[in-house]
Amino acid sequence: MGLGIGRCWDVIVRALSAEGVRYVFGIPGNPRALYDSLYDHEEIKPVLVRHECSGAFMAMAYSKLTRQPGVCFGSPGPGVANLIPGVLEAHSGCTPLIVLGSSSPLSTEGMGAFQEAPQMDMLRPITKWAYRLPSADRAAWAVRRAFSIASNGKPGPVYLDIPFDVGVSQTQLTDYTPSTRPLRVRPEWERVKEAAELLLKAERPVIVAGGGAHTSGAHRELLELCELLGIPLLTTPSGRGIIPEDHPLSLGLVGLYRTRVGRQVYREADLLLSLGSRHEEFQTASWRYYPEGARLIQVDIDPYELGRNWIPAVPVVGDVKLFLQDLLSIIKERITRKPLEEMPRVKGILEAKEAFESEVQEECMDPSTPLKSKRVVYEANRVFGRGTILVNENGSQDLWSYYWPYYKVLDIDGCVAPAEQTCMGFGVAGAIGAKLAAPDRKVICITGDGAFQMFMKELPTAVQYGAPVTWIVLNNYSLGWIKLHERSLGERYIAVDFEVQPDFASTAKACGCFGMQVKKPEEVRPALEEALDQNLDGIPAVLDFIVDPWDFPEGFKEFHREIWRA
Repeated sequence: MGLGIGRCWDVIVRALSAEGVRYVFGIPGNPRALYDSLYDHEEIKPVLVRHECSGAFMAMAYSKLTRQPGVCFGSPGPGVANLIPGVLEAHSGCTPLIVLGSSSPLSTEGMGAFQEAPQMDMLRPITKWAYRLPSADRAAWAVRRAFSIASNGKPGPVYLDIPFDVGVSQTQLTDYTPSTRPLRVRPEWERVKEAAELLLKAERPVIVAGGGAHTSGAHRELLELCELLGIPLLTTPSGRGIIPEDHPLSLGLVGLYRTRVGRQVYREADLLLSLGSRHEEFQTASWRYYPEGARLIQVDIDPYELGRNWIPAVPVVGDVKLFLQDLLSIIKERITRKPLEEMPRVKGILEAKEAFESEVQEECMDPSTPLKSKRVVYEANRVFGRGTILVNENGSQDLWSYYWPYYKVLDIDGCVAPAEQTCMGFGVAGAIGAKLAAPDRKVICITGDGAFQMFMKELPTAVQYGAPVTWIVLNNYSLGWIKLHERSLGERYIAVDFEVQPDFASTAKACGCFGMQVKKPEEVRPALEEALDQNLDGIPAVLDFIVDPWDFPEGFKEFHREIWRA
């Protein structure tokens, strides 16, 4: 049905609205590219970031929590180029993004137009689909295709390149048919039965839930399976928050991030059920961590990932949620559910957890100075409590926030972690996207000083858009992970120490946030409580904790055995 004539960008914005888009993160160039067309669509809010990469990070965090594609924008040349680290992170993390880029006109292609750049060449290798719009009448088709590709199968970013002359050209407006998503893939029934037989015969099964399990929304089914069979659960960072980590069967994370009880249970496993994980380097300690003699059931939406690193006894192609539904239908016919406390294996796990958590509590009350990062992380967990989303960075000190039970994610969808690229600054900027996605929940970002300096430029963005987040900066005045490696090379410290560093508390105040520096153990909890109060009053907060640069988790030492000669 014809609705009159409009510009190509009008068609695109109408399509974004029909797809349910509520935020576009970016920086405008010529307003006739996208932004002028947003003016009459109040349901879509443009978020003015201070750097285009921040927009990609915010869109990624928004997508993680809403399970909808995030949308970001870059203007021609450097604007689109600045998006690349964020798109790379989204590609690594299988996060659906719609990346919109304006580009130089088709009519002058190859002539050296202002900001002409090989944008398609830059984005094509790190997206599921990259498409340069040839004409305005293809706009609706391209947007629908972009949302479908980004969301279905293995999710990921999609890039739409809109040449300026195409974007401002006229076309017929028509009714837009939104994409159908997500399209779920049900696994082959015979494979599900094979998996069920292995699981029922196993004496010490363990489940590892990755990002694919989270994306599928398999929270209820996974919890039911764990409780039905008394199976302990470990997650990857991207799978974290699929069940609350105070649940009796939750044992924290795998690989680099594992702690004592999870390590022991994992080592003793005779069957590993992997749900939506690619078994990447950090999740497996360079593929060293595998329970000896254990069989593997690997479930993934993408057949390309099956057997990439470890060969499964039962490979299953399909959506994790649908797989678990089918698996449960088989198992419930053959098993009578018992209370967890009546299961001998579970009883032993609970006793081990209780002893370990008691040790951690005592360890985290360390009164020494400089401050221990683990104390800050532990106290933050208790002050902010339930209803909190943790947004991670990935540095030598903020790594403590990955280690259960130093920090426990207490809610479903309570964590947003970077993918395997671990771009510094993802969490600092992404925390704002997380808050916009979940305005009724508290949001904290635990970060090191290096990552914070990269993206603290977004503090005014948080104020401008009413996103009261708390940034907990674990400040060791250095690039701690790199400095640790240099220490092991004979203390040859080269370009790792911040001998000149901004005053983070003063910077926060200058940006309209609450700011405080903390050096004494007895000041930790009051500072966190004050930050929470400020957030509840609508004010973002920055807490600068001066911490011991040489205090590392045991799992970190185990992972880097070449440094500690372990």
